[in-house]
Amino acid sequence: MHELGIFDEVRERLIVRRGGVAVFDRLIPRHTAHIVVDLQNGFMAPGQVAEVPVARAIVSNVNRISAALRAAGGLVVFMQHTADAEALRTWSVYFEHFFTPERRARFIEAFTPGNPGHALWPELDVAEQDVVVMKRRFGAFVQGSSDLHARLQERGIDTLIISGTVTQVCCDSTARDAMMMNYKVFFITDACAAPTDAEHAGTLSAMAHTFCDVRDTQSVLGLIAAS
Repeated sequence: MHELGIFDEVRERLIVRRGGVAVFDRLIPRHTAHIVVDLQNGFMAPGQVAEVPVARAIVSNVNRISAALRAAGGLVVFMQHTADAEALRTWSVYFEHFFTPERRARFIEAFTPGNPGHALWPELDVAEQDVVVMKRRFGAFVQGSSDLHARLQERGIDTLIISGTVTQVCCDSTARDAMMMNYKVFFITDACAAPTDAEHAGTLSAMAHTFCDVRDTQSVLGLIAAS
């Protein structure tokens, strides 16, 4: 697990601004979705192109949140980062400029649907009623990425719990956009993973400052239970 959390300076600022770090005092499970971001073999299996080793350590917390919310009547959604033909065509700036040629080829191969890297990590608890959504950008809500927003709106979802990897990329992007689309967002400190503690803590601090209610697993489980 990551050892660093929200920066002390940010905590102090939040106490002055709103009285503390917490934003919401409750959630309603039937209006809540647990968005599990990109916990796929390509990010988690040893030696894979985008391996984030800490991601393997958060799976038990992710599963605990999913089980609790599912039992309380909420929705669990698994996002899959996807590098299919549509992603390559419509997001060419990223694929053509942010990789070496060798890494680009490895990344595309890993995250092409049907390849092992694209598959969900086998230790995830995925139930029959859960939803799996392919995502063609870092954030799930930006135009051209996925149909997640439409799916959530159809089910009356107004609150999201964000877990997964990578903390400062896809988790961050999804959470920021969700909040600005008027979702209530919980960002889970010990159910998200980054390559380093510093990157993780920087994102938690930014999320807490303006975008999300940043809590640990036990805290959000308490909110689910209290509902």
